Amino acid sequence: METLKANGITLAYRTWGPADAPPVLLLHSRGADGADWTPIAERLAAGPHPRRLYAPDLRGHGRSDWPGAYGLEEMRDDIREFLTALGIARTDLIAHSLGGLVACLLAQQSPGLVRRLVLEDVPAPLPLDPPRPPAERPDGDLPFDWAMIRATDGQRNAPDPVWWDHMGRITMPTLVVGGGPNSPIPQEQVAAVAERLPDARLVTVDAGHLVHETRPEAFLAVVEPFLVGRDVTSRTPS
Repeated sequence: METLKANGITLAYRTWGPADAPPVLLLHSRGADGADWTPIAERLAAGPHPRRLYAPDLRGHGRSDWPGAYGLEEMRDDIREFLTALGIARTDLIAHSLGGLVACLLAQQSPGLVRRLVLEDVPAPLPLDPPRPPAERPDGDLPFDWAMIRATDGQRNAPDPVWWDHMGRITMPTLVVGGGPNSPIPQEQVAAVAERLPDARLVTVDAGHLVHETRPEAFLAVVEPFLVGRDVTSRTPS
């Protein structure tokens, strides 16, 4: 693993693939870390169109700093400065769940940074009704800061309305991958994200919330052609 300073904190990250290949940024879900992407990254790094992949641990996760402040806007700013520190002016971006919300905020604010966007089972940033109840902390050490759970639960229950209002600013080609009926994320919210974006297509992979982990081949079967500009229909991979 490597580290760099971004937005006043240290971010740890993993890399795969040729250093001179086109970049892809991978953002993990809540409670995970960059290692979660390893099987996908290894495949994209060595595929017919090799990529250089970067998978940071978001603040409050893994080996990145746990600063105690966990607003999604701060996570967005971390990632923007992470790309600046690496000298990456434009990248493809694949993001899951919480990482997908961070990716949406980044794409809204800095659309020129993102060439193509993949959102894996990402809910619409709309208020939850009923609200998510307070989570109970598990016993023992955790690979993430429990304060991050409390903070992101609060933002999930009552997101800033601007986040939804500005979804139309995400103008780059976007692939929205839903996890199907076994996902705890309401699929109508995933569909709402796709409908809100100007240039999005929605594909369902019946895998539950952890699409890239549970069905990596089906996930790659839609992501790889999308990244190279081939048409991806709204079919559900078998």
